[in-house]
Amino acid sequence: METNNKRRALGRGLEELFYNEPIDYSRVEEKIITETPKEEIVMVKLDELRSNPYQPRKVFDEEALKELANSIKEHGVFQPIIVKKSIRGYEIIAGERRVKASKMAGLTEIPAIIRNFSDKEMMEIALLENLQRENLNAIEEAMAYKKLIETLNLTQDELATRLGKSRSHITNMLGLLTLPEEIQDTLSKKEISMGHARVLSKLDNNVQQLELTKRVIKEGLSVRQLENLTNSNEKFVRTHVIRKNSLAANEYRYLEEDLCDRLGTKVKIKNNKLEITFVNKNDLNRLLEIMNLESKE
Repeated sequence: METNNKRRALGRGLEELFYNEPIDYSRVEEKIITETPKEEIVMVKLDELRSNPYQPRKVFDEEALKELANSIKEHGVFQPIIVKKSIRGYEIIAGERRVKASKMAGLTEIPAIIRNFSDKEMMEIALLENLQRENLNAIEEAMAYKKLIETLNLTQDELATRLGKSRSHITNMLGLLTLPEEIQDTLSKKEISMGHARVLSKLDNNVQQLELTKRVIKEGLSVRQLENLTNSNEKFVRTHVIRKNSLAANEYRYLEEDLCDRLGTKVKIKNNKLEITFVNKNDLNRLLEIMNLESKE
């Protein structure tokens, strides 16, 4: 009975695998391996494997691959890779470094767990890996959110829950994509900051947005100066309405939302405690970097 339950568990998709908790790419592999009986780990030929088709080609550290290849020559492959059966062989879900190193070590096959993820889930895994492991700029991050929403038919609330982010962060990031491409380029090149772009995205006139962007670059306007400028001048038409009075019920609500916006994650202030949510170690390091702190690990 226990084995049957495990087999049923292996058939679960990403959402069921993580239930109601945020999906953490770094734990996808861990959860699958933990729930897989040893007898279901099979050997697959290395020449039958190919990368996740939705994953952009990545650059691998050759020296690190050589070290891993030497370790595999001496000790073998300890942890199986995760794959999906395809029309021609298998697509790699997790473990591409082990595949490349195994080829360098002269192996012809590798231990693997076959998992029946859908094409949508394969795309989600690729996007999650980029979001949680890569150093994306703001526009790339926003595009990844947009693609997840469109591909998986999610609402912004559902995506926020799925990623362990705040709703306001998702909304503000997607708002960047409404900016003219010229402004998006200045953000990608770090000529203006995320804070500047966020203020500009709340305006409803592209000409005004472009004029203000030039002023920010030329005059070195701070985010607060830009905010004060757009708030104090009636000629700037804003797309966002004023906050509802009901938000005043919680004296820290405005601060919570502002921190959620700046940190890109859930923040709660209650009983004189500040709680900041993070998904994994990479996400924690991202938050520490924003706060100009450094992990000692």
